[in-house]
Amino acid sequence: MVVGTVVSRATGLVRLVLQGAALGSGLLASTYNTANVVPASLYTLLIGGALNAVLVPQLVRARVEHQDGGRAYQQRLVTLVLCVLAVGTALAVWAAPQIVGVYMADSPKNHAAFELTVVFARFLLPQIFFYGLFSILGQVLNAQGKFGAMMWTPVLNNVVLIAMFGLYLGVLTAPHTVADIAPDQVRLLGIGTTLGIVLQAVALIPYVRGAGLGLRPRFDWRGAGLRKSVAAARWTLLFVLVNQVALTVVTRYANAADDALPKAGAGFTAYAYAQTIWMLPQSIVTVSLVTALLPRMSRAVAEHRLDDLRGDLSKALRVSGVVIVPAAFFFLAFGPQIASLLFAHGAADAASAQPLGYMLQAFGLGLIPFSAQYLLLRGFYAFEDTRTPFWMAVWIGSVNIALAALCHQLLSARWAVTGMAAGYTVSYGVGLLITASLLRRRLDGRLDGKRLSRTYGKLTVAALSAGALGWGVARAGSRVVAMDAFAATGLSLAAGGVTMVVLFLLLARLLRIGELRSLPGCGEAGAVAGWCGWCGWCGWCGIRG
Repeated sequence: MVVGTVVSRATGLVRLVLQGAALGSGLLASTYNTANVVPASLYTLLIGGALNAVLVPQLVRARVEHQDGGRAYQQRLVTLVLCVLAVGTALAVWAAPQIVGVYMADSPKNHAAFELTVVFARFLLPQIFFYGLFSILGQVLNAQGKFGAMMWTPVLNNVVLIAMFGLYLGVLTAPHTVADIAPDQVRLLGIGTTLGIVLQAVALIPYVRGAGLGLRPRFDWRGAGLRKSVAAARWTLLFVLVNQVALTVVTRYANAADDALPKAGAGFTAYAYAQTIWMLPQSIVTVSLVTALLPRMSRAVAEHRLDDLRGDLSKALRVSGVVIVPAAFFFLAFGPQIASLLFAHGAADAASAQPLGYMLQAFGLGLIPFSAQYLLLRGFYAFEDTRTPFWMAVWIGSVNIALAALCHQLLSARWAVTGMAAGYTVSYGVGLLITASLLRRRLDGRLDGKRLSRTYGKLTVAALSAGALGWGVARAGSRVVAMDAFAATGLSLAAGGVTMVVLFLLLARLLRIGELRSLPGCGEAGAVAGWCGWCGWCGWCGIRG
């Protein structure tokens, strides 16, 4: 599962770099990226949040309690989800101009960009249905303890997009403004992007059949026990709505920065690229752990084993922290170098990549509360409590929106979106404090706080010290090396990064951070998933058995 996620994120990074080279990070790129955000946002609003957080516990419970192992329940649920998504997708394509108008203002100065975004949206909105197909089939597999397929099939999507952007760069003349892009380029980007999501979803069908989960349409929903799932999903949909409102506000303000400075790379595309890179450690480590842990935690709650639930949460927080904490300081130390190395190519240059680097630094330390809060929320979902996460989202979204509005009003267009990235970090810091306090009450007043504080304290000391020295080495290297800018950036980043990693590992050993030994894939992920030991090489990962 972890290996599949790593390969998926690695190919996704290649796709992102090619996308930046093809479209740049200015207003033109933001028309495509804004349109590409819309289907994912609408899918999440329609049913995505409920699928990911609520329905896994329901599927696990049905598998345990129903005489047929929950098969009929799964078939009804899949049919209901796909019907909702089909209707929602058709309505979204019809209302594309109105939907785009929520994310981007249509002004006389900006009208050409608005119209191009609408055209892109009509090509991309059918993704809503296939996002849903991918998620519901993946969650059915997860409920059966089969996690790998959902982590590997996104690689197909990335391969399609890599080929598409490669063709775009190699065959077509890359435009630099909204007025320059040709209809065949729009069609290539629109059809190619949607085709990748289609393949990602359809590729799960053989895995579902191979697992013996024969899924056929069933419309006998009345009296089938789906009412509880729909009721539980109500609060999750409100949770998702709050998050989407915050995303929409930030997207609209960031697009306004693009409108003011079309070629500066200081708007929505830079924000989206920086956030994507920033979330890579979370996507690889934390999401993989949560995917394995959620069915296990749901069983622990169903069997009233609160100590096991507490132990799983504590271990997941400590093990993920070994990657998340140094990664956060890495982004803080090397944000501008990362941005220049990855995005100062093709349609972009070093000057337009610089704001992206500052945004990556502003996001940096927020990775720690973001990851921890993501994990702790799964404790509430294991209790099938979706109301509390909604109120957490209200707090986080309110802080995020308030700070984004202040940045939009008080800062210049060049710095406003960087300020919004910092506001995002602050909002999740607030959210983590509230979430931890409420979950501690739910777990009889104990959340293993002393051990968590000790581990994270040591990790912070090690990462801060290593990051400071690595930053100094990279800064000194950039002044000494006499070669072209790209090579100098790459060498200084490599020197600083290696210095940071080596020093962090040494300090972690000196500080006796034992969780470092739990990182190999067959170790911690295998232990929490319950399949550690299958390889016969026990001892390599540091966990007996």
